[in-house]
Formats: sequence, structure tokens, C-alpha cells
Amino acid sequence: MKIYISVDLEGICGTSHWDEVTRGNERYPEFQKQMTAEVVAACRGAFGAGAEEIWIRDGHDSAKNIIGSELPENTRLIRGWSHHPYMMMQELDSSFTAAIMIGYHARGGSDGNPLAHTMSSKVALLTINGRPASEFLINYYTALYEKVPVIFVSGDKELCDHAAEIVPGIGRVAVKFGSGDSTVNLHPDSACEQIREGVNRSLAGDLSAFLQSLPQRFKVEISYSSSLDAYKNAFFPGAELVTPQTVRFEAGDYFEVLKFFLFTL
Repeated sequence: MKIYISVDLEGICGTSHWDEVTRGNERYPEFQKQMTAEVVAACRGAFGAGAEEIWIRDGHDSAKNIIGSELPENTRLIRGWSHHPYMMMQELDSSFTAAIMIGYHARGGSDGNPLAHTMSSKVALLTINGRPASEFLINYYTALYEKVPVIFVSGDKELCDHAAEIVPGIGRVAVKFGSGDSTVNLHPDSACEQIREGVNRSLAGDLSAFLQSLPQRFKVEISYSSSLDAYKNAFFPGAELVTPQTVRFEAGDYFEVLKFFLFTL
């Protein structure tokens, strides 16, 4: 099995405020280490289930957070941004057996995590075919585009519940839940152990059960916090300004949607 792991930091156990997930701040190294530990746990679960090769995509901020020297062998780490439209799923293709998402977080406009957002703090709300979209949904559709099942996710409880609505039966571990400007967290070691067990169990099941069909057409609306961002991004080919703060884009090919996101998020 060849496994793909996409990783973010705002859904890692313990993270609660922006200074903890931003390089250069005093608390950042503590959560950089926990991020790495949760990825290692996912790798151990996958290798225990028979994985032979694992590719890991660091998808947070600079994309240079995971401590590569602490990863198991037979892994490859994708660091930095190529600016390919797959973004947090860069290098994913149909050769992968399954995909896993670690450290994911609640969508922008929700209250499930003090760090909730969708791709950018500029975005107040993003919808795809009328459904409020998270980074999980955006990247899940990318995986479906390559016909790769997403079989496991970890992060905050709201995100995990959201993922289960989209992918019934998906393996999931909620390492925390949000409460106002705070979070309530598992012990970091317990989070890692539950992730290891969850990945192992998910890969032992029928992976084809997680493959769905992509929608035939996509109608995307992005509501920005600032009307200036909406005005500028409405000039993307095929986009239109529908309110002073909202841009709409429609396409039949999801890759066109991803190109729109690359330039407007």
C-alpha cells in the first residue's frame, strides 16, 4: 500500500491560539513537536496495516513545520509550496491506495475551534454547491478527483463530525473541542495512540467503500471579510461579483475550481 498523509496544525492536540501555530513565537516549538508526533503515530498505524510507502504533505502556513528527522523511514516529506492547484494535496495521484488527514480543523465561520478558518483568514464563508466548505471538503474532492479514498481524519470534534457527514464511516479521532476562545484537549500521548489505532483499523477495512462520485458541476461562492478582496478576485476568468463581498464561480471540472482557489484564497 502507498499512503498519502495531508497535515495541518490548527487541529493538532493542544493548539488553541495563533501564537502557538505561528513560527517564531515562543510556544510554536511545543506544537511543532506534537504535530510531528501525530504524523509519526499515523505512519505507525499505516505501516502496521501493511503500508509500504508513505508520502506526507506538510500543509500548514510555510509548509515547513514537520520535523523530518523524527519521521519513520520509507516516508517522503513534501515541504514548501509549489503553487500547484492541489495545494495541501500536492503530489497526490491515482497511484496512492488511500489518503489520511491529520490535524485538520473546523471551517471558517464556525465555532468548533478558536483557529477555525477555510484556507485564509480573508474568507468569512466558502460554500460549494450550497454546502459550507472546510479544507477537509476541498481536499476530499481533490482526492476523489484522483480516485483515492480518504479513510481517516483527526482534528477538532466539529471537523470530525463534519467529515463523517461527508464520508459515512470514515475513521476519525477528535483530539479536542472548542469552547469559545479555548479548547478542551486529550492528553497529547493519548491523542497519538488513538490516531495510531484509528489509522490501523481504517486501513484494515474495505477502502473502496470510501470512494464516492464527484458532483457533476460545482457552484462556488466565497464571501470575503473585505469587499476589496471580493472586487479584485471577481476579475478571475469566469468569476462574478454577486454582492460587494461575495464572488461566485461555476465549473464542471473540479480542477478548474482548484485553479480558482489557488488565485483567490
